[in-house]
Amino acid sequence: MKTGVSRRKNSPANTIPGMAAGLDAMLCFAIYGAAHAFTRAYKPLLEPLGLTYPQYLVMMALWSEDGQKVKTLGDRLGLDSGTLSPLLKRLEQSGLVARKRDPEDERQVKITLTPQGLALKEKSDGVMTAIGKATGCSLDEVSALREALVGLKDRLEGAGDK
Repeated sequence: MKTGVSRRKNSPANTIPGMAAGLDAMLCFAIYGAAHAFTRAYKPLLEPLGLTYPQYLVMMALWSEDGQKVKTLGDRLGLDSGTLSPLLKRLEQSGLVARKRDPEDERQVKITLTPQGLALKEKSDGVMTAIGKATGCSLDEVSALREALVGLKDRLEGAGDK
């Protein structure tokens, strides 16, 4: 008896119940996919600048506030020193930043932009506009998505404290 419903060999209806739908229904999987899509969208925009996406984030943080301590920068970006230190080393080797001991506290290292790092800001001006267009979202939609995701992140981080 035909029911009018076609069943492909690997369709969700022929897999372990809930498995395929489970992955596609997971919020974290959708966010994971969106994060990868953002990275892929940024890549051709950042290559002419000689930056990777994580390096671009470091530069954005320094363009907004130069002379940050490594710990402050890591906290701002949500990166531990094991991840941030190699990024800073590569940016320093590229001549974009300088790492200097804080004269007030020799244990602390401050990151400052070089003239070349400052000049790169102007060259990067079109990146955010291009990404904004790539999202296909209005400014209000982007703002609402951002607020929702920041709220989600904060609640998830708070859940770990309980």
